[in-house]
Amino acid sequence: MPQQNSRAATVAGLVLAGTGLSHFVVPQVYESFTKPAFPDNTRTHVYIDGGIETVVGLGLAARKTRKLALAGLVAYLLYLGGNVVRQK
Repeated sequence: MPQQNSRAATVAGLVLAGTGLSHFVVPQVYESFTKPAFPDNTRTHVYIDGGIETVVGLGLAARKTRKLALAGLVAYLLYLGGNVVRQK
């Protein structure tokens, strides 16, 4: 069972990293999602979010950095959620 959990975490991390990289390839796709949290300089924040997602995803994919990456993921979600609330 731990081997399956590890494999699932690796795949999830790589998917998140791929999503993060796609922010740089097609940033316009993410602008409508990013604008509620960051109405000013939205494109810049699309790139910042993409970088964060790439790093966190790669961290999740590697067993040695997974716990730290999970903490980073929680911090990232709080950061995004806090900005959405702050903009309302």
